[in-house]
Amino acid sequence: MKSIQEIKEEFQNAAEEELLELCGIYSTDSRKGVQRILSQAEKRMQKLKDERVRLEKMRVYERQYEDLGYVCGIDEAGRGPFAGPVVAGAVILPKDCEILGLNDSKKISEKRREELYEEIMDKAVAAETGLVGPARIDEINILQATYEAMREAVNKLIPQPQILLNDAVTIPGINIPQVPIIKGDGKSVSIAAASIIAKVTRDRLMREYDKILPQYGFASHKGYGSQEHIEALRKYGPSPIHRKTFIKNVFEEKS
Repeated sequence: MKSIQEIKEEFQNAAEEELLELCGIYSTDSRKGVQRILSQAEKRMQKLKDERVRLEKMRVYERQYEDLGYVCGIDEAGRGPFAGPVVAGAVILPKDCEILGLNDSKKISEKRREELYEEIMDKAVAAETGLVGPARIDEINILQATYEAMREAVNKLIPQPQILLNDAVTIPGINIPQVPIIKGDGKSVSIAAASIIAKVTRDRLMREYDKILPQYGFASHKGYGSQEHIEALRKYGPSPIHRKTFIKNVFEEKS
């Protein structure tokens, strides 16, 4: 008879499709430790089932428009920060693509976003980003800069999509049909994927900026207006990657 530890390791190393079979094999083992392992396995299987139900609900728009051809999700990261670029993501996922845990990037931990980023890039038909820097944001305003980043991301896609699912906006200057979806990063797998691609790309860039300009703490706050960031701004003044139109109030408050 196998020890409880051996059975535990067997379940831990089992692929999802093997769990049900293992539960059947050990169902008659009356040891409390084994029954606990079986209970945990059942919870794991139920969690996976619930996750697939959630993801299926997030495919409603993809199902609605899939007959048109490639469906592309669009989202951005970095509209609000004091520093750094605004980054747009554009992602075309294969039909019925399964990426467990896919969701609005703001609802996912940084570690999990990094893992999902790699899976999205591996499974996507196409995934691209567009980036607009601080000087351009100051020149044309953040909304127009966001549109510019989105156009760049879409234009880089190969193949080109036949329909765009956008998080809340309609992008000017694009001939592809668009569907703006309020809070779309929580309602569409394609937009959720785009939000993760945009967020991870931007966060990685801000960590690189932190190596060059460590006094501002970009690695932790990613350029957003935290108290730490405001204090660093007042102490050191703006850097070349700060958005002048965003930080003027910081110095007006000081005076």
